[in-house]
Amino acid sequence: MSKEYRQLPRGLIEAFAGFAAGIASTLVAHPLDVIKTRLQVDRDSPSQFGGSLRLVKRIVRNEGTISALYRGLTPNLVGNSLSWALYFVWYDRTKEGIRSYRGFENGGLSYYDFFIASGTAGVLTAVATNPIWVIKTRMLSTSSSHPGAYKSISDGTRQIYRSEGLLGFYRGLVPSLVGVSHGALQFMAYEQLKIYRGHSLDGGQKDLGAADFLVLSGLAKMFAGSATYPYQVVRARLQMYDADRTYKSARDVVAQVWRKEGLAGFYKGLGPNLLRVMPSTWVTFLVYEKTKVLLPRMLDQRSQI
Repeated sequence: MSKEYRQLPRGLIEAFAGFAAGIASTLVAHPLDVIKTRLQVDRDSPSQFGGSLRLVKRIVRNEGTISALYRGLTPNLVGNSLSWALYFVWYDRTKEGIRSYRGFENGGLSYYDFFIASGTAGVLTAVATNPIWVIKTRMLSTSSSHPGAYKSISDGTRQIYRSEGLLGFYRGLVPSLVGVSHGALQFMAYEQLKIYRGHSLDGGQKDLGAADFLVLSGLAKMFAGSATYPYQVVRARLQMYDADRTYKSARDVVAQVWRKEGLAGFYKGLGPNLLRVMPSTWVTFLVYEKTKVLLPRMLDQRSQI
């Protein structure tokens, strides 16, 4: 039994750590995700300071209780936990493939190696999980009383398949693939910051603590988020209930937003997004890094009992 635990596959550890990180970050940040999504799909009101607070008051007033801010929690939990589990597995496997190809025993990867690895993992994850995000976006963007609103993941799946076919599950995939650059930039920055921070004064490597993971992941997220946010608005618009009657393509979304809302239209929801992604990022990376280290130790200790 002891040998079985000590040889726990690395891919399984990565998957479990990513799964746990996805659940934890979603539970912390879901209400802010609702606010961000509502702002992103809003085509009528201009982007203005204080819009997030006014939206919260309107949601609570018109949709019953504070529980309205947790609409769509299930698909968000499923989507985030599955996405992070798949992402970290594919990210780790791609890094190992690059190391093997280059003949590195351990470490030695450059910033563009991290960019390639995270970009590859992002593409695979985006294709695998896009159907969940379509359902999640539609549930978060409307109240439960909205005509045709999905009651659950299974209800959304049935309605999309019946009215839009299989292609309906892949609405917004193109901007999602463009958005892979966000994850690639974030992980490139995060890995480089970890290497920089991990260098000790004597030239060796030092262990990073919880505070290090919080600061480094936050800096990396701010860098990537500020560079790539507009694609999220485009993706959200394409995944709306009436997207097929409003927009012809991602290019049409860009043209309409620019013509009707100007540059500010591409940054609608940026405020709550920044508020959301920072706690979410801190929780995701802290839980991931700690789970990856503690899980093998816990199983090893259990095997010795």
